[in-house]
Amino acid sequence: MTKIAVVPGSFDPITMGHLDIIKRASTIFDEVKVVVMNNSSKNPLFDVNERMNLIAEVTQSIPNVKVDSFSGLLIDYSVEVKANAIIRGLRAVSDFEYEMQITSMNRFLNENIETLFMISNNQYSFLSSSIVKEVAKYQGNITGLVPEAVEKALHLKFQ
Repeated sequence: MTKIAVVPGSFDPITMGHLDIIKRASTIFDEVKVVVMNNSSKNPLFDVNERMNLIAEVTQSIPNVKVDSFSGLLIDYSVEVKANAIIRGLRAVSDFEYEMQITSMNRFLNENIETLFMISNNQYSFLSSSIVKEVAKYQGNITGLVPEAVEKALHLKFQ
């Protein structure tokens, strides 16, 4: 049986913290589906296709990673792709309460799909897409916080 994990997020844009979680998940699961969730309550800098293309570019060296997008309930997507698990990254204790609510609802909707929390690598524990965008907007140094392709894309957006 193929073990499939879903790594969901808005990925606007993907950061080194996201990439760390994806790489680690790829060593545990046969297939990792990185799914760009289209959240209508957010106003993204990059459209869904741009985000998917950036993720595909920075994960191309990881053969068992596939990139997808979905608009709707994550648990529905997970069922659709026959996932065994949802991987959620935790940066700090403050992330836990929010993630626990989502996990509890997903478990209520489908108890057959597990949610696994991966603790962020310490060097990325402060990192978020929002903070990266804010620094990039004012031409601050984001080298090492995002993959090179993302850094270039951000500089183009804020020119």
